[in-house]
Amino acid sequence: MKSRSQLHLLCVLCALCVLCVGRLRASDEVPAPPQNHDVILFGGTVHPMTGEPVQADVHFSKGKIVAIGKDLTGPSDAQRIDVTGKHVYPGFIDAATDIGLIEIGSIRATRDQSEVGQVNPNARAEVAVNPDSELIPVARANGVLLAVTGPEGGLLSGTSALLQLDGWTWEDMTVKAPVAMELVWPNMASVRTWWQRESEREQLRQRDERLRQVKQVFDDARAYMKSKQHASAANGTNGAAHGAVLASHQNFDARWEAMIPLLQGKIPLAVGANEVQQIQSAVAFAQQEKVKLVIVGGADAPLCADLLKKYDVPVIVTGTQRLPQRRWSGYDDAYALPARLKELGIRYCIAGTRSASYARNLPYQAGMAAAFGLDKDEALKSITLYPAQVLGVADRVGSLESGKDATLIVTTGDPLETPTQVEHAYIGGRKIELTSRHTRLWDKYKEKYRQQGIQN
Repeated sequence: MKSRSQLHLLCVLCALCVLCVGRLRASDEVPAPPQNHDVILFGGTVHPMTGEPVQADVHFSKGKIVAIGKDLTGPSDAQRIDVTGKHVYPGFIDAATDIGLIEIGSIRATRDQSEVGQVNPNARAEVAVNPDSELIPVARANGVLLAVTGPEGGLLSGTSALLQLDGWTWEDMTVKAPVAMELVWPNMASVRTWWQRESEREQLRQRDERLRQVKQVFDDARAYMKSKQHASAANGTNGAAHGAVLASHQNFDARWEAMIPLLQGKIPLAVGANEVQQIQSAVAFAQQEKVKLVIVGGADAPLCADLLKKYDVPVIVTGTQRLPQRRWSGYDDAYALPARLKELGIRYCIAGTRSASYARNLPYQAGMAAAFGLDKDEALKSITLYPAQVLGVADRVGSLESGKDATLIVTTGDPLETPTQVEHAYIGGRKIELTSRHTRLWDKYKEKYRQQGIQN
């Protein structure tokens, strides 16, 4: 039996857990109902991303854009919203984040972005998403209506998913899953820093071991896939009974099942890599394994531009508002990276910093790129059309065209500038409330100062 002191300690710990979890309540925002009437936004400037901005109306119904043009009428019962002097853009897409998987970094119970172990290709990000995250309303209030959320940690972390940032459940929110298989590429060179405890020889040994492990994972997954294909072929040629016998000798493995879409070319391998040696090694590995590749990070991508262009490898730039890669690099290396990629002809898009807390700043990451050489229209495409193309969903989102999802925002001005406000947001035609924890705190403390003003 437990002693009295042990029971007392257990009760105290339980009480603390209850207090902590109680403070992590769900957000107050209620998911929007499906669109049940036609909507026409008239009088605004439409930025379709596939062409020049135009003065036009936008008509959408049942979650899809019906038409874009001047003087649209629509059904007699259509809701007409005057957006004269305002701007209409596609909803922004953050192509690399952990939104919905983490709430407060310092509280372990709210972190669900990684699994135990090094090899977890079967880990699916979308099923772990918390639809009630307080960070979701904050991000969409600044125009970020879609986001790729992905697992982290280990070597092969699992599959990422594209979410629309509104819904009751993860099933409601998922637009596409899986989007990519997430892989953390090891450092190719040893590091000399005060915090690195391993010797250079040990670092290189660990690098070689991780590379060997990655190769072994792909070999095992490919053997598993071929075994399944053989059993299926036998089923077709020698009868169902013989095929069933072959299939029964193969144990089901969730890890290798999750690898099959990657090996078949249905999804890409998203490799986190910044240094030139990492990028070159990852490209060589992808060609050897005959899989599609996306580089996430890509700080040194301009140094291997020819290689990336040769194999048509896109780069997801994880933020521009950061320090240079090296002490001797130019202060504006990160700011000007998207402009350099565009100039070199490398496919790219701009994402946030992978942190859910900063997903709201996505338009300002693109704004920084625009301030350092990237054309403003290109900067807007880098967070709308280009991520949709990289993620394979450009037929649905990323631009404003007839037949595509009515996922769009209405702003007071240029969304890359901080004074601009998002006044309306629609996800699949559903009207989204733009309140969040930030706006509630704003209202709360406005009242505080109003009361103080009355008292004084």
